[in-house]
Amino acid sequence: MIPSDRTVAAAPAIPDPKQPRAQKLSRADKPPGRRRNAKPAGRAKTTAQRAKKTAAPQRGSKTAKILALLKRPGGASLQQLQKATGWQAHSVRGFLSGTLKKKMGLRVHSAKLQDGQRTYRVTSK
Repeated sequence: MIPSDRTVAAAPAIPDPKQPRAQKLSRADKPPGRRRNAKPAGRAKTTAQRAKKTAAPQRGSKTAKILALLKRPGGASLQQLQKATGWQAHSVRGFLSGTLKKKMGLRVHSAKLQDGQRTYRVTSK
C-alpha cells in the first residue's frame, strides 16, 4: 500500500446517553440584551396621537369614497358601503372600526332605522 497525503476526517462524535447533557441557561441566567423579536419599550399611542399623523385620503381611493358616503347627512348603509368598495360586510365593519375609529380618530355613529337597516355616519366630536 502506498501512503496517501490525504487525511480522513473523523466521524462526528455520537453523544453518550449515559453522560449528562449540558444544562441550558434559564432566562434569568442569560446576560441582559435585546431579544431577537423584542420591540423597544414605549408608551402606547392614544387615538388623538395617531390621528395627527394620518393624512387625508387620496382622491378616488376607497377610503375617500367611504368618507364621502359617511359624511352625508343621512350617512350610508352597510349595503351602500359594500357596493362602493366591493368589500364583504365584515371587511367594511372592520374598516370602520380599525381605520376610521382607531387610526384616523374619527367618531363613527351607528344607528338602526325603523326598517331594520343599520346606517353609519361620521359625526363631529
